[in-house]
Amino acid sequence: MEFYSMRLVGFFILVCNFSTPAFAQDPIDVVGPAIISKLKSARADLDYRFIGPSPVASLYEVQVEGGPILYVSEDGAFFFDGNLYKINVGQFVDVRNLKLDAERKQVFATMPTDSMTIFKATGQTKAIVNVFTDIDCGFCRKLHKEVPKLNQLGIEVRYLAYPRAGIPSDAYDKIATVWCSANPQESLTRFKTGNGGPIAVCDDNPVAEHFALGARLGVTGTPAIMLMDGSLIPGYKKADELAKILGVDS
Repeated sequence: MEFYSMRLVGFFILVCNFSTPAFAQDPIDVVGPAIISKLKSARADLDYRFIGPSPVASLYEVQVEGGPILYVSEDGAFFFDGNLYKINVGQFVDVRNLKLDAERKQVFATMPTDSMTIFKATGQTKAIVNVFTDIDCGFCRKLHKEVPKLNQLGIEVRYLAYPRAGIPSDAYDKIATVWCSANPQESLTRFKTGNGGPIAVCDDNPVAEHFALGARLGVTGTPAIMLMDGSLIPGYKKADELAKILGVDS
């Protein structure tokens, strides 16, 4: 994504003229559109969603659709992207993840599952994991090999599509083909073993929606495993390790 060409983590970046009057004291319903307008004046090719005040006074959170969270100054003149930490006794706490945990929990409690590719648990379902996945990602393929054992342990695996190369891309074409197939479970396994077959992308696939949702929920790489309590487990885990995290006997 072209956004990262202007990224400078840990520093404020000037996006507008210093002389622009501040609108810090305006109500939120005025501040939000004004900040979005400032960002659009610099990069009109990106889509932004105003979230609201951050935990830090005078900073506001803005989501770049398909990209990171921006922390924008109250006058709209500066922003930075990256992690924002709260200093607690004995630890640094990523405040964005605290908020995202609640949002992820709400999303997966209410999101219909008909757009997901699901590998159901064998027998009683003891736990559910939601996994944002990419076809060509090596660790995604390793995790997929663990799915039969996860299912045997009573863990249901719900896949959502997250082509890391973005949309459009070869990665998108492959994963969209999976979701468009008559048997997505079988097709996903074929593609993850390098035997996918011809590309056939349908118009009504949910990949773009999944991709945008993943960015919103904090996906920065794949596989991204999200539990029903909203917590995020980044990266590959063996079935036994994941079962232990979930409190499922292995």
